[in-house]
Amino acid sequence: QVQLVESGGGLAQPGGSLRLSCTASGSILNINTMGFYRQSPGKERELAATITRDGITDYADSVKGRFTISRDNAKNTVYLQMNSLKPEDTAVYYCNAFAFAYYWGQGTQVTVSS
Repeated sequence: QVQLVESGGGLAQPGGSLRLSCTASGSILNINTMGFYRQSPGKERELAATITRDGITDYADSVKGRFTISRDNAKNTVYLQMNSLKPEDTAVYYCNAFAFAYYWGQGTQVTVSS
């Protein structure tokens, strides 16, 4: 079992920045890929960004060049730096980890509004 705890959501103005963090505990040695997905009201959950244990990253086209995902394996933590935020980035962001199964965090709200 893997437990994921997110932090860092909140309110930002368009063009602003936020940083999300997600720390894993439990069977952390089995974790390969970690990342963040997001879900807006009325929409399906979608990929934002992921990163493997070796640092290989993947981004949704909508966030490329604005979001940066990084990982500190020693701290079992993944970070999502979100810059140049847009109103359409407003969503609940969920941390995700794959360790022979998919695990999810509780979600953190990100609201981009003036």
